[in-house]
Amino acid sequence: MLLRAPAKLNLTLEVLDRLDDGYHRIRSVMSPIAIFDEIAVEGTAGAGGFDAVPANLNNASNLVVRAMRAAGVDGSALQVTLRKGIPVGAGLGGGSSDAAAVLAAVRDGRLAGAAPASWTQTARTLGSDVPFFLAGGPALVEATGERVTPAGSAPPWWALLAMPPQNVATAGAYELLDRARLQRPRKRGSRLESRSIRALEALQRADFAALAGLLDNDFQEAICAEYPAVAAAARALQAASGRPATLTGSGAALFTLFESWPEAQAAAARFDRSFGEVCVAQLTDDGSWR
Repeated sequence: MLLRAPAKLNLTLEVLDRLDDGYHRIRSVMSPIAIFDEIAVEGTAGAGGFDAVPANLNNASNLVVRAMRAAGVDGSALQVTLRKGIPVGAGLGGGSSDAAAVLAAVRDGRLAGAAPASWTQTARTLGSDVPFFLAGGPALVEATGERVTPAGSAPPWWALLAMPPQNVATAGAYELLDRARLQRPRKRGSRLESRSIRALEALQRADFAALAGLLDNDFQEAICAEYPAVAAAARALQAASGRPATLTGSGAALFTLFESWPEAQAAAARFDRSFGEVCVAQLTDDGSWR
């Protein structure tokens, strides 16, 4: 069995407030994109095992291993191999997507395991982005990741991604944002005024112009100030695409959206590769909404 785990983009990302337990409430419109990790699962006559490519991810704390354990998968007679296609530390959600792919395989009966009392709660224990990936397509994500409102099928739009030579740790990004807000507190407003709510509606209408004007990420200013390589890649992406670059997650990857593949490819050709790698990927979903 081959499981494919897609990357994601945060089309919007609002960081709302810090809770007493240290977590932050968020509001974000996310979409899977067609960049994938692959997880191969096969029976073996000998002892089972887990391998990852690259090898530095081959450890017991890998989210594939943790998800198998959380879903009651007996790996003693299974050889499980993770092949990474999603860049690590880029804000693209690869590890969370890997975990969700394992949980979904058990949930859907493709992989033997034990159904937990709540798939959402189990997913949330593995990571704040894992519940989103169980939705199978674009969604509004709220609270600390566990409140997911599916948005339906992904429009046939394309993302141009720039990946600077920089990793950004999520915990460190939250610390930067918290410090910045001590100097300049976040402006509060009603939920209906939220960019993410308006972006969700634009996405569901497939209104590209409206959505393009709502792309935003609360981390971006703090991350660009702290990491010059990310700021430089953002400027290079804007120069190549003619539109603002938006951070995904806590970075370091940035993106712009296009309605067509030729537009995205033309902008990719103009990007100055001295500021990072680029790729073009389509927004996607698992087909369940079609």
